[in-house]
Amino acid sequence: MKKSILILSIAACSFLADAKGISPVGVDGISFHRHGDYMVIDMTLDFKPTDVESSRAQVLTPLIISENGDTLALPSVGVYGRQRYIQYLRNGRHPLGTISNDKFAISNYNAASGNDQSIFKNSERPSGFAYHADTPYQDWMANSKLIMRRQLYGCADCLIAERLDPVSDYFQVDPTIPEIVYFQAKDTGAKIETLEGSAFVDFPVNQTIIYPEYRNNVRELGKIQSTIDTVYNDKDVTITGVWLKGYASPESPYSHNTDLAIGRTAALKKYISQLYKFPDNIMATDYEPEDWAGLRRFVSNSNMDHKEEIMVMIDSNMEPDAKEAKIKRTYPAEYKFMLQNFYPALRHTDYRITYEIKRFDDLNKIREVMRTKPNRLSLREFFLLGNAAEPGSDEFNDVYETAVRMYPDDPTANINAANAALQRRDFEKADQYLKRAGDSPEAIYARGSLAFLMEDYDKAEQLMNEALPSIPEAQSTLDEIAHIRANAKTVKKDGTKIFLE
Repeated sequence: MKKSILILSIAACSFLADAKGISPVGVDGISFHRHGDYMVIDMTLDFKPTDVESSRAQVLTPLIISENGDTLALPSVGVYGRQRYIQYLRNGRHPLGTISNDKFAISNYNAASGNDQSIFKNSERPSGFAYHADTPYQDWMANSKLIMRRQLYGCADCLIAERLDPVSDYFQVDPTIPEIVYFQAKDTGAKIETLEGSAFVDFPVNQTIIYPEYRNNVRELGKIQSTIDTVYNDKDVTITGVWLKGYASPESPYSHNTDLAIGRTAALKKYISQLYKFPDNIMATDYEPEDWAGLRRFVSNSNMDHKEEIMVMIDSNMEPDAKEAKIKRTYPAEYKFMLQNFYPALRHTDYRITYEIKRFDDLNKIREVMRTKPNRLSLREFFLLGNAAEPGSDEFNDVYETAVRMYPDDPTANINAANAALQRRDFEKADQYLKRAGDSPEAIYARGSLAFLMEDYDKAEQLMNEALPSIPEAQSTLDEIAHIRANAKTVKKDGTKIFLE
C-alpha cells in the first residue's frame, strides 16, 4: 500500500515549542461524506507506532476546515502515558485538549463535542481504532477538508508541542444520500404453516387393523409421529388440523378398494388419536380408492416396454375395473412388473399437519426465533426488529438479509433488503434485490436512490418523478439533483493509508 509522509508546521502558533516528541500515528480508510442532515467521518487510527512517555499525553482532534477558515472540532482521542493516565483518573476523568478559540489562531471556531474524548493508556493503545463521528451538516462544509490536530502535553497540563496535519485535500462533500425509507410489511393476520408427508403403513391382506410391529410399520408410523412431534410440544405453535388421506392400489375391485381405503384411513386416525390429545374437530380424513395418478407417475418415470400405450390407457375415461383389466390383459408382462414394483407404493397415506404460529411482539423473543427458526417469523416481525436496530449495524443488516431469504419473492422483503444494501453502499446486492421488488412506488423510489448513488442523475430524476407524490421523500433527492447540476463538480477521495509523523 502506498505510504506518504505529511509534515506541516504551524506558523500561527509560533509561541509553541517545536513538534519534537510527538509520536507518529497511522491513518487509513478515510471516509468523509454527507449523510442526510449529517456529516459522517470514519477512519482507522493506527497507534502501533505511537509511544508516549509516562508523564505525557498525546491528543488527536480531527478538524473540519473550510476554504474560508470555518472550523469544527470533532471528538478527540488521547494516548496517555502511565503517570499521566493515573493523574487523569485522579482528576475526575477530565481530559486534556480543550480548545480555546483565542489561544489558537483558528477563525470561526466551534466544537462539536465539548470534552468528549476516547482515552487509552499508552501500554494498552490499540493498533487499529475505528474512529467514527457525525455532526449536523452546515453549508460551509460543502467545500472542506480534514485536518488532524495533534497536541503533546507535559506533566503540569502544559502544551509542549502541536501539529496540524492534513488528512484530505479540499473536496466537495458527497451529495446527500437519499433518505432510506423502510416499508412496513402488511399485517396478514395469523401465520399458518403446514408439514406434509406420506407414510406406507402395511396392513395384512384385506384387513383394516393396524399392527404397529407389522413389516415396516415401526418406521412408517414413526414418520407421522415425528412430524406431529415437531410442533406438538412447541409453546409458540397451535396445531389447527391433522389431515389424513388413504389410498389403495388398483388390483382389486373398485368397491372393495373403496372399503379398504376408508377403513384403513379410519384405523390410522384412531391410532393417532390414542397418541395425542387432539380436540374432536382437529382431525379430518379423506380417501381415494385407487391411486391412478401415482401409478401414472411411476410408469412415466420408468423405462418399461409399452409405457406410452399404458399411460394412454391410464388417462382414458374407462371405469377403473375395466381399465385395470385391459392393462392386465393387453400387457401381461408389464402388468406383472407393475404389480411387484409399483403397486405396493400406491397403498399409502398422505398426511398434513396444519398449525398456527404465535405472533411475536417482544423484540428479544423475535431475536431468539430469528436465530433458531427464522422461517416462523412474519415480515411484520422482521420489520419490528429491523426498526429497533441501529441502521447499518450487523443486526440491522442481518434482519433484512434473513427476511429476504425467508421470503425471496416478496416485494416488501426485497425492497427493505435493497434499502439496507443501499445504506451500506452495496450497490450490486441492492440491484439484485430490486429486480424482485415489483413496480410499486416504493420500489421505484428505491431504484431511483440506487441510480442517484451510482451518479446516474438522469435516471434517478426520472424514477423520483415517477415515485412522486406517493413517496414525498423523492422531492429531496430531486432538489439535490438540481443542486448537483448547478454546481457540477465531482470529487474522488483516496483512502490510501498515510502516516502522520
